[in-house]
Amino acid sequence: MTTAHRPTFDPARGKEAQRGPAYHQRLLPAHTTLKRRQPGQGGEADAYKRDLRAELLEAEARHAAKKNGTYVEPESAMDTSGGSKRQIDAVPAAEDGEEDEAAAKRRRIEVLEQYRDIDADDSSEDSGSSDEDDEDEEDETAALMRELEKIKKERAEAKAKEEAERAAEEEEQREIDVARGNPLLNSRDFAMKRRWDDDVVFKNQARGTEDRNKKKEFINDMLRSDFHKKFMSKYVR
Repeated sequence: MTTAHRPTFDPARGKEAQRGPAYHQRLLPAHTTLKRRQPGQGGEADAYKRDLRAELLEAEARHAAKKNGTYVEPESAMDTSGGSKRQIDAVPAAEDGEEDEAAAKRRRIEVLEQYRDIDADDSSEDSGSSDEDDEDEEDETAALMRELEKIKKERAEAKAKEEAERAAEEEEQREIDVARGNPLLNSRDFAMKRRWDDDVVFKNQARGTEDRNKKKEFINDMLRSDFHKKFMSKYVR
């Protein structure tokens, strides 16, 4: 029986918890920062036009310097002074009111092209030292290849030996099987120790049907059993 229809005389009351005032999530302060227009969205950020050619040359020079191991980070390049280490990002800026933006970009491109020529010279100098390293690597490679060929030869010999032993064992076993499998050399007893129908379920079903004068015995057939015949002759006929 349900108690849903009964009134609640003593409703549950929550405990007074000592905590501060509760505010809804949507009442909390949000969107407190003003979004600015990003480049490509129109506005003050699009006033400056990028020089893609200068940026491409600068990136190529930086990559070549990193590849040759002569790259200097922008911060360290600004601190160090000297002609041994080239400064990629240290392009002289235009003075206040003396040079315009186009002249500064032109000078920047010239400096980057000059650094590219220096990278080409450095790579040609490094090629001489790399030849000696290549010769040493070739010698080590030749020694490793000889050792590898030796290991392969030893494994091939061991495998051939195992296969020969296995073939000899199989041949010996085959000869033994042939000798023992010949009935003329090894006489066997072919007499049947048990009949094939010893473990069948329905057995002796036709027993007693040929000889009428023979004493009735148990027959595993309800229709030809003695009890069934007596029952039929007594109550049906």
